[in-house]
Amino acid sequence: MSLHAQRLTLLAAGLALALVAGTVLAQRQEQRLDTGWRFSKSDPGAAMNPAFDDSGWRAVRVPHDWSQDEPFSPAYGSGNGYAAGGIAWYRRSFALDAAQRGRVARVIFDGVYDHAQVWVNGHYVGGRPYGYSSFEFELTRHLKTDGSPNVLAVRVDHSRQTDSRYFTGSGIYREARLSFTDTLHIAPWGTQVTTPKVSATRAEVQAAADLINAAGSPRQFTLRAELLAPDGRVVARRETASRLAAGERRTLSQALAVDHPQRWSLDTPALYTLRHTVLVQGQAVDETRTPFGIRSFRFDPDTGFTLNGHPLKLKGVCLHHDAGSLGAAVPVSVLQRRLQQLKDIGVNALRTSHNPPAPELLDLADRMGFLVQAEAFDEFTPTKNKWIAGWNVGVPGRQGYGEEFAAWSVRDVQDMVRRDRNHPSIVMWSIGNEVDYPNDPFSHPVLGAKYRPTAPPASDLVRWGRPLVDAVRRLDPTRPVTAAMASVEMSDAVGFASLFDVAGYNYQEARYAADRAKYPRRVIYGSENRHDYRAWAIVRDTPAISAQFLWTGFDYLGEAGRWPQRAADFGLFDLAGFMKPRGAFRASLWSDKPVVALAAATASATLVASQSGQGTPLLDQQKRAQVAQHWNWPAGESVVVSAYANTPEVQLWLNGRLVGTQKSADAVEGILSWTLPFEAGELKAVGLKDGQAVAESQLLTAGAPARIELQRVARGDDGVEQVAYFVVDAQGRRVPDASHRLTFQPTGLEILGIGNGNLADVDDPRDAEHAAFEGRGLAVLHRTDPALPARLRVTAPGLGAAELSF
Repeated sequence: MSLHAQRLTLLAAGLALALVAGTVLAQRQEQRLDTGWRFSKSDPGAAMNPAFDDSGWRAVRVPHDWSQDEPFSPAYGSGNGYAAGGIAWYRRSFALDAAQRGRVARVIFDGVYDHAQVWVNGHYVGGRPYGYSSFEFELTRHLKTDGSPNVLAVRVDHSRQTDSRYFTGSGIYREARLSFTDTLHIAPWGTQVTTPKVSATRAEVQAAADLINAAGSPRQFTLRAELLAPDGRVVARRETASRLAAGERRTLSQALAVDHPQRWSLDTPALYTLRHTVLVQGQAVDETRTPFGIRSFRFDPDTGFTLNGHPLKLKGVCLHHDAGSLGAAVPVSVLQRRLQQLKDIGVNALRTSHNPPAPELLDLADRMGFLVQAEAFDEFTPTKNKWIAGWNVGVPGRQGYGEEFAAWSVRDVQDMVRRDRNHPSIVMWSIGNEVDYPNDPFSHPVLGAKYRPTAPPASDLVRWGRPLVDAVRRLDPTRPVTAAMASVEMSDAVGFASLFDVAGYNYQEARYAADRAKYPRRVIYGSENRHDYRAWAIVRDTPAISAQFLWTGFDYLGEAGRWPQRAADFGLFDLAGFMKPRGAFRASLWSDKPVVALAAATASATLVASQSGQGTPLLDQQKRAQVAQHWNWPAGESVVVSAYANTPEVQLWLNGRLVGTQKSADAVEGILSWTLPFEAGELKAVGLKDGQAVAESQLLTAGAPARIELQRVARGDDGVEQVAYFVVDAQGRRVPDASHRLTFQPTGLEILGIGNGNLADVDDPRDAEHAAFEGRGLAVLHRTDPALPARLRVTAPGLGAAELSF
């Protein structure tokens, strides 16, 4: 059973216990708040009152992103993908019996976008402006424990709908839950586990617990810390007797050790568990379990990055938090499939651009073996430009988190670190992305003719950045602090770059050599990079440069061009999760397995791309070369065929005839290529090693559209089914220009989102009718009752229907 499934089982068990009348509850329980919500896209002034009539509101499941509920419109702004914002309310009732009386109750939200305000039984308990921060509020004194309904109400204000450079979503778009504990308990995010000394034979482990006594009298107790090996065995234990006065809060630390530890690594991501138990007179009153990894890592200015003493290049991608048709409410199984797709092509690191991610993403990174740069913000204050009519088009807006930054940024970065500091995958904290972008908003004379004297001074970068760096280091001195800098020149001029333990350079590979000479103790890495070969080669060939983070892993919503384009196409995979040519190219550079993959473009388009000066011309970078992975071109057209390969030799065959053989040394910017007139049929590349075929890629000319095919590409413990759909010819070959509108008829399934790779797709993602793009798309469905049979039937005029049973 996966960690997520275990968590859901424990949550369900907690709910069952909480509702058993007369049960004496000793330890903590959690009740997942996924169902039972009522929602209204309106702003009634009395909606926080328990007696308010919400019977006319719509029932929704949380996580929920209302930005995907409404028609997209050019009135909403390109930065957010032309998706709706506004103000909305959520309400939910729940009953508690006498067993919960005297216990501490909290409501926990992993993310609400944005400006959330929370009431229970008409009492305001708190709010949070930042839409990416997790937060919790205590409810204890406002709850009824006589079995009558308690009413939770949440107001979400995303009326500043042009408040971001990229898609945010709207609403309670991450998990929510209730927590019940004894008055003597470990605080939320109150555990911390570190491994100050690690070797193959022994690991020292420091376990800390932040304890609260919410009772009106002192409490004597024993804190037990146990380390559980990956197989569940207890391998270390320590007990400490202590006492907390009424209302006191204190952190207790305990030292433990593990002999011959299984060290966490990318290939063997072994997870231990720290089990904390609070005992009063021998009885457990609270227990927490914290997964962690035993590992050591180091960034060095000369030798780069090492994990457990072994040199390693971080082959990273930047990830926004949306997932195409799902918007911001992304099921964990969708995240898992996406991460597996990245891992399969050699990616080993993630950057959470540009905000704290869903906790489930980090759980997956721990379990699957990824390194993570966890990032906090995309702006300081004042705000950055927010494009409304298209990227760099017209007059930008100036709303955003920068309006709240001065009051909330330290708290937000502290809560990010507290929540996530036990994840072994995280190897650095970033306080910001391109907060030093020249003239957006800060400026400095070092910019020369581009200097704007009336702009906020770049020295404010230090003013706002230093408190964040200090806050992170106080909570976690074990990891380096960084930022992804857009103008190292300006940052150096004011001392901003010197705040950091490691320096992130966005698109500034040309500075690496000179800055290493000028700042010999500076650790430099690529925090955001293009996909072209040269940007990787300098990392590969320079031991001191430890990382590259490509922009991006997947295409993402927002940061869009003019309407109706709703998304940005910088990914290795498209919005629906299909690999693009540049994904295949990256596999040839990063994968440890033999790789050969074919793509093609017309010779005329390739020539235009090669003259643009924008990176490697035989990639689909911003579609300049219109490179595609199909073999359907106009008869006689001159076509450039690209082979992305890591094998010593590649043979190209056309309809059984050998076109030619090239060696890896023949590659130009990492790509082998042939120019030949198009001839319908079979184009095949064979990768050779020592004369033997070790990899193969094939493109086949497709005929006329004939029928629909369905492929179940993933299913999860969360009841989510992911089904790829294709328009194919009579031989089952995908038709690359097919754009038929398909009708989806689910039985026992709820549509979460249907989409494709089209950046300009403005169809309702939850409607039962949707188009194919390039002959394919993806439907994400939720089982309404996993115990019952389910099926999906898809039809279209003129095409054979397809049906899939689950």
